[in-house]
Amino acid sequence: MNTPDAKAGVGLVGVGAAACAACCAGPILGFLAATGIASVLGAVIFGAVGLVTVVVVSAVLWQRRRHRQQHCTPVTGPELVEAPQHKARR
Repeated sequence: MNTPDAKAGVGLVGVGAAACAACCAGPILGFLAATGIASVLGAVIFGAVGLVTVVVVSAVLWQRRRHRQQHCTPVTGPELVEAPQHKARR
């Protein structure tokens, strides 16, 4: 029996589609994997930069608060203050 030409064309398209899927699956999966890895790395880097920023800002604020508290300690007892000296006008 002879197969019609239309069925031979459809079979050829099917074989071509299978060959395309087999050939292009690797690069497509590689692209998707690279995109996923880049997304994960971006999220990790963004999180690490955010964590470092929070630690640095909180350390600076803590130091400023500590520095301010040292200067604002009350002095016990009286503090001697010299009287101002005015120059006489002539």
